[in-house]
Amino acid sequence: MAKVLKHRHNQRAAFCIEDEYDVQDLLHAVLRGLFDDVRPEEYTPSYAGGASRMDFLLKTEKIVIETKIASELLRDKQIGEQLIIDIKRYQSHPDCSRLICFVYDPHGNLKNPSGLEADLTRVHDKVQVDVIVLSL
Repeated sequence: MAKVLKHRHNQRAAFCIEDEYDVQDLLHAVLRGLFDDVRPEEYTPSYAGGASRMDFLLKTEKIVIETKIASELLRDKQIGEQLIIDIKRYQSHPDCSRLICFVYDPHGNLKNPSGLEADLTRVHDKVQVDVIVLSL
């Protein structure tokens, strides 16, 4: 979608994905077209002294979607560490039986996107975690 929206009809301005909020907005629009109950920014239970907000909860399906965008400052190690913390947080949420972590890497900042996917994609304490990295 990102590639298609860069090259629009009749020289229209591109829809540029510049940060994580742009990724979330685009994903939110797609999810709304596919699911009836999409809950953005649902709070998680406290973990390690703090609570956070998940990007999207598909309550009926019991799916949580978390988005990240890779950058020069947010590379393999940092994204992996953030996702590990997110996984722990979401395991205790009563409406999370599956966690989909979508990592957008538009500039190829990740050295080993396949490794990140392989290391974290599995069942973590009864929650199926799927990490999907899109590198351009």
